[in-house]
Amino acid sequence: MKKKRQVGPARSDRQFVLTSAARLFREQGYDRTTVKEIAKACDLLPGSLHYRYQAKEDILVDLMRLGLEQTSTAVSEAVAGAAEPVEQLRRGINAHLQMLVSGSDMVYVLLFEWRSLRGEARKEMIKLRDRYESLWATMLKSLAEKGVIRKEVDLDLLRLIGLGALNWVATWFSDDGRYTLEEIGDFVWRMIRDAVLNEGM
Repeated sequence: MKKKRQVGPARSDRQFVLTSAARLFREQGYDRTTVKEIAKACDLLPGSLHYRYQAKEDILVDLMRLGLEQTSTAVSEAVAGAAEPVEQLRRGINAHLQMLVSGSDMVYVLLFEWRSLRGEARKEMIKLRDRYESLWATMLKSLAEKGVIRKEVDLDLLRLIGLGALNWVATWFSDDGRYTLEEIGDFVWRMIRDAVLNEGM
């Protein structure tokens, strides 16, 4: 009989364990980090960590789950704070960018270590990613129905290319770099506004 995958520890210590694991995964890489090292970073015996997570993959999946939960919440709250559809899109873009460059080890691992997953763990991660992308798909569909986005625009391509471009910012952005996050967000917004929105929006 197939064992049910662990969903993680109690919420009281879940974030501590996952934050500790994310730091190690970012510093050493997922493949080079051992469960023993994660347990030590959390001040737990390996057996205690194993009781919470049956395998290292389970830690990575739950870490990504939490990272996506936090990102979804940030974008949803940013969008909810605006009444105008165009402003909702602009705020959603900026909230996504802010999460990417927040310095969070969890977001970094979410972006770059999901490829380390195999089999059922990889399938589960893809479902989690698709759930987040559906938030954007719903927003874009609503904007199109309201006439904000031009009719000829392929909404799926807009979502895929748009999120891909935003996510890539995490690979080169620096607080000491040439551009501020606000300048990057404004530039991305102007490109989208001029390329896909109806005139006057």
